Amino acid sequence: MANSTAVPVAYQAYTSAAVPDWLNKGDNAWQMTSATLVGLQSVPGLVILYGSIVKKKWAVNSAFMALYAFAAVVLCWVIWAYKMSFGEKLLPFWGKAGPALGQKFLIKQAALPATVHHFHNGEVETVMATPYYPMASMVWFQCVFAAITLILLAGSLLGRMNIRAWMMFVPLWLTFSYTVGAFSVWGGGFLFHWGVIDYSGGYVIHLSSGIAGITAAYWVGPRLKIDRERFPPNNILLTLAGAGLLWMGWAGFNGGDPYSANIDSSMAVLNTNICAATSLLVWTWLDVIFFEKPSVIGAVQGMITGLVCITPGAGLVQGWAAIVMGILSGSVPWFTMMIVHKKWTLLQKIDDTLGVFHTHAVAGYLGGILTGFFAEPQLCALFLPVTNSHGVVYGGVGGVQLLKQIVGGGFIIGWNIVVTSIICVVIRLIIPLRMPEKELEIGDDAVHGEEAYALWGDGEKYDSTKHGLSSDDQTLHHNASSGATQVV
Repeated sequence: MANSTAVPVAYQAYTSAAVPDWLNKGDNAWQMTSATLVGLQSVPGLVILYGSIVKKKWAVNSAFMALYAFAAVVLCWVIWAYKMSFGEKLLPFWGKAGPALGQKFLIKQAALPATVHHFHNGEVETVMATPYYPMASMVWFQCVFAAITLILLAGSLLGRMNIRAWMMFVPLWLTFSYTVGAFSVWGGGFLFHWGVIDYSGGYVIHLSSGIAGITAAYWVGPRLKIDRERFPPNNILLTLAGAGLLWMGWAGFNGGDPYSANIDSSMAVLNTNICAATSLLVWTWLDVIFFEKPSVIGAVQGMITGLVCITPGAGLVQGWAAIVMGILSGSVPWFTMMIVHKKWTLLQKIDDTLGVFHTHAVAGYLGGILTGFFAEPQLCALFLPVTNSHGVVYGGVGGVQLLKQIVGGGFIIGWNIVVTSIICVVIRLIIPLRMPEKELEIGDDAVHGEEAYALWGDGEKYDSTKHGLSSDDQTLHHNASSGATQVV
């Protein structure tokens, strides 16, 4: 009888080397689940979204840019970039580079060594962040955040960036831009200790990717004129599938950032969905009011801006504030994209393919500022290292918090403009940033020798020895096209 009820050793706390006394299995399970959800946002989420939201001739290239970035970031992250972002302090905005590969480092309890926060008199205000799971879980969780940042940035460059230049850009930008933002705001850098609030990446991920994206787009140059004028999605249903993975994956994106399966995590997940749903509806209503049709792509944009806007304050605001943030995230980026962009000459000259500046930079900065208004004192006490932090609507030092949010975002903007420009100029000295004209005319077939669909056209030069003609194709070529779909 005793043998039939015995608990396996691996499940007996404090008795197995694989279950040390500091390990909380629930926290560890949630952290790894959250990391997996964020990873699924990129692969296959954004791979599908990018491959389907672009013109057919760029489907393979766009999807591959996302897939390549994910793989490249993983390797760079564990070799040197993790510790630059979350390791020992080197500079007020940068950690010391080093590998995160050995088991002595990876199986010990997770710790962010630079996060010990002190009062002005030197006494400890908040102890070091030491989640109840191993460093391996922390390294992977933070890795998928770094990877999705590069993939979001790629959205500004689809349809013309030289793939070899992209291969160089990814590790350089990760090393000299992302790690700085991550350490400064999250890893124990100067913005972290000053008290800038970024719950889950409104600044570190979205503001940086949006600003770096439009900056890189300036240096790379525009798509072909014909592509800028006509760039229809090749598969809107798959775009919705990718968008759905992005939305549902955001439960891990925001829910995993308390580094624990706690009550703050639950608040973050609920607020995330409230804001995203509100923003999607507002964007759709604006499309109907001003353009008389509800755009599916517009709804996806509204969903994204809602998810981005709530991110810096997901676990720190009340539900009613999440609705307000959703209303503003569905309208302010809509206004900058649909109105301001069309009237501002500079924005028209820069070819930001998917409007990442509006959906991520504008929405991310907006979310950070709104967090400075709506951050609730009790919720802040559950998460932030600086005690007595809260937003403007709760009086007291709320005005100071708003100032911190504005300045913190300003640092991320300035750093990304300068560093991204330097990286692009350096790469340009070695290899062209933009594809040759011939590749731009043809697309995937010229760049990769592969096509998304077993069809030809949309920029590809017809080759009878390769494409052939079916009897249906011959009929189509001998008869004039009619209706909405035209033969290319």
